[in-house]
Amino acid sequence: MENAEEKKISEKHVPDPILTKIKSFPSMPRAAIKLRELLAKDNVEVVEIEKILRQDPGLAANVLRLANSAFFGVPRKVETLKHAVTLLGVRRFAQIAVSASMSKNLDKAVEGYDLSPGELWLHSIAVSNTAQALARFKNFSETDDVFTPALLHDMGKLVLDQFVRAEQAKIKSITAKGVALEVAEHMVLGTNHAEIGALILSKWSFPQEIVNAVRWHHNPERNKQATAKSDITYLANLMCQPKGNGNLADDQPVMLSSAVLDRLAIKVDQYELIAEKTQRWIKNLSDSLTFD
Repeated sequence: MENAEEKKISEKHVPDPILTKIKSFPSMPRAAIKLRELLAKDNVEVVEIEKILRQDPGLAANVLRLANSAFFGVPRKVETLKHAVTLLGVRRFAQIAVSASMSKNLDKAVEGYDLSPGELWLHSIAVSNTAQALARFKNFSETDDVFTPALLHDMGKLVLDQFVRAEQAKIKSITAKGVALEVAEHMVLGTNHAEIGALILSKWSFPQEIVNAVRWHHNPERNKQATAKSDITYLANLMCQPKGNGNLADDQPVMLSSAVLDRLAIKVDQYELIAEKTQRWIKNLSDSLTFD
């Protein structure tokens, strides 16, 4: 009952044209749904993943392309799906497959946010990798899914794109005064991309914990049901923010939550070192992301 009420409240203040856009937003790719169901299991069989991928040769090719990308730091070229599993492990491979299946949604230009084709996608991949590295750093269970909310945290930008584009001058004039982007969005549009992303994930029937992680990935202090998953999503996104590119998406000030650092038992100097390494990794796209 509480979750239904939360959803009702979050939709209440969203303007009708934006709600209409959410309702017409494509469903989650079927392959991604099946792969996520596998990841929810304690033991994932390689043959189950291969069966899903072989039904879509284009997806299988994209999985191999992504596995061979510098984002994942594989030491040698991956030739086959089985080879990828051997090098990456079953669960990591399945997560790459989920990422590849979502590329059609996230690989588009998002002009309202000054993002060219591929930029939102690459940012989403970077944040999901950073979130997993943080989870490893804090010795969280491999099955604790920080990957999904980190990958999908900016989905709302795809819906808000046309509305932000129409009001871009007004939003930029607000962010130029040091106001955070999501606050400026709410001031002008009556909602923001984090709230819209949460509504999309609700539409896709994601667990409330993941919905909350996306909803509050800029404002963890307001998350009344904060978990390690939502805190890590927030930190990973903060660490992956480009610096000084001039894009609308980059104009928000960096506000580090001391409450999140306390909950995760991360000291400020640790955060700064990890964030610095993350930025180097994103720039070089070659190193495996670890904080040991």
